[in-house]
Amino acid sequence: MPSKKMNVKKNDEVMVIAGKDRSTRGRPRRGRVLEVRADSDRIIVDGINTMRRAVRQTQRIRQAGIVESPGPIHVSNVMLVCPNCDAPTRVGHRVRSNGRKVRVCKKCGKDVDE
Repeated sequence: MPSKKMNVKKNDEVMVIAGKDRSTRGRPRRGRVLEVRADSDRIIVDGINTMRRAVRQTQRIRQAGIVESPGPIHVSNVMLVCPNCDAPTRVGHRVRSNGRKVRVCKKCGKDVDE
């Protein structure tokens, strides 16, 4: 089965636009994408959707207790932040003269992939 094409890649900065992690004190939350799971249309964003889990002491994990880690969030709940205009934007696609496809910001028209 071919993998799905997603407009968000690893290390992109995204803004949460829907869900319980949308804003803190009226300010939208942003974060870096740590992992992309194309099969389930979900991404893991640093500092967003933090999950707490109790773990036992093992040989790998020396300290037992409650561990916090970011959980997956659906890709439709986030929007890519353009590195050029620093605004959340929709993503377009363009083919360069060398035949390579790049993502394009719909607001400023510049390439997101450098």
